[in-house]
Amino acid sequence: MLNINILLMSAWVTGLLGILIGLAVAIPCTFFVIKKIQKNKAEKDNASAKSLLEEAKLEAKNLKKEAILEAKEETLRLTSECDQELKLRRSEVQKAENRINQREEFLDKKEELIEKKNEQIDKIKEDLANKEQDLNKKFDEQNEILNKMTSELERISKLSKEDAKKELIAKYEEDAKKEAAIIVRDIENKAKEEADKKAREIVTLAIQKTAVDHTSEVTVSTVALPNDEVKGRIIGREGRNIRALESATGVDLIIDDTPEAVVLSSFDPVRREIARISLEKLILDGRIHPARIEEMVDKVTKDIENSIKEEGEAAVFDAGIHGMHPELIKLLGRLKYRTSYGQNVLKHSLEVAYLSGLIAAEVGANEQIAKRGGLLHDIGKAIDHETEGTHVSIGVELATKYKENKEVIHCIAAHHGNVEFESLEAIIVQTADAISSSRPGARRESLEAYIKRLTALEEIANSFKGVETSYAIQAGREIRIVVKPNEVSDEQALFMAKDIAKKIEKEMEYPGQIKVNVIRETRNVDYAK
Repeated sequence: MLNINILLMSAWVTGLLGILIGLAVAIPCTFFVIKKIQKNKAEKDNASAKSLLEEAKLEAKNLKKEAILEAKEETLRLTSECDQELKLRRSEVQKAENRINQREEFLDKKEELIEKKNEQIDKIKEDLANKEQDLNKKFDEQNEILNKMTSELERISKLSKEDAKKELIAKYEEDAKKEAAIIVRDIENKAKEEADKKAREIVTLAIQKTAVDHTSEVTVSTVALPNDEVKGRIIGREGRNIRALESATGVDLIIDDTPEAVVLSSFDPVRREIARISLEKLILDGRIHPARIEEMVDKVTKDIENSIKEEGEAAVFDAGIHGMHPELIKLLGRLKYRTSYGQNVLKHSLEVAYLSGLIAAEVGANEQIAKRGGLLHDIGKAIDHETEGTHVSIGVELATKYKENKEVIHCIAAHHGNVEFESLEAIIVQTADAISSSRPGARRESLEAYIKRLTALEEIANSFKGVETSYAIQAGREIRIVVKPNEVSDEQALFMAKDIAKKIEKEMEYPGQIKVNVIRETRNVDYAK
């Protein structure tokens, strides 16, 4: 067993020694082969590198030659361009120098001319100074002569210089007034000849197409009774019925000695109408007591409100107007129960709307604006009994509140001349209002107001110097003034008529228009004996 192990051990050692010896021999051989291969490869690389280097040198020489040639060509090209530009610049500089030289020569010449002119001016100044001295001497001499002539004229005419000026100015003023009066008269005559015919046609056509009924202006309504016994039933026990009726309607009931009649008094026309209808229905019904009165008044109030709305809608429809605010329509309906100088305001407003539309169509104005302004021009009268201010200012506030057109608002504001006219439609509305108000039968006024108006007209006319007498005629539509012929000339009479008309417009309020007629005549009387 031991021998076997020894044999195995020796065999293993022998094998290992063989391997080591093989490796010792193989490694140097391998290194030698590798070095040989590397040497061969290096020799080949050196040969190829040399060939590449030679080729690169040849190519670099060629490129250098080409670059030198291109640089020479570019240099030649740039040199040529620089020479051309230099020549151009030189020519421009030469031209500029020539122009500067010419300007210098021109300025030198101009300076010479200025010097010559200055010399001439100095001479002229000297001449003028000498002439001025001579003129001053002559003026002084003339002033002395004028003073002597003026003093001599004052001595001869026995008038001072100021008095003579005044007399001369007065004469020129008189002559100017005469000429102005003649010119004004000629212009007015020509204008009247051209305008009267057309105006008559327009107004006549407008009036012919409109006709409305009118009621009298009152603040009371009368209710007829079947007999006087009904008065007691209306009064009731201890006056409770009449108090209930007055409380429910806001109207005063006047029960006097008038047979078979009860008078209702109120400044509110709508309330007065409600009271009248309620009382008539209560009389027909026969049941008159506080509860029945309140029930009847409520029912009639609702009916009247519906009637007001219907009347307003009918008026707007008849006038051909659209898009009006509902509250304005209701206010128009209230005008049915409002009168002015005996003229029903709703029918008057409709008439003004018709006239405004017709006139606007004839003269080429805005027909819709004119009709709308005509219908709403008196809208303030619907509530003027319960609101402070004139019906014009109230109407403007209402139209503004309910977003009416600015032109329509101006028509309302200007229809009595309270503001300056800014549109043709406003003038048309004022004209239509005057036509509707002043036509015969349209209005009536109290005797007291009528007499006051006539008296005021005559007082205004008599306040002018040279008036002999005056007469208000044609129900105050015309004032005739007779002047003293020895104090007022024909030309002065023309201006007097205009001045009186302006004063009447300023100081009086009246419907329509007033004709001012100034009459001047000279009568020569003699007797044959």
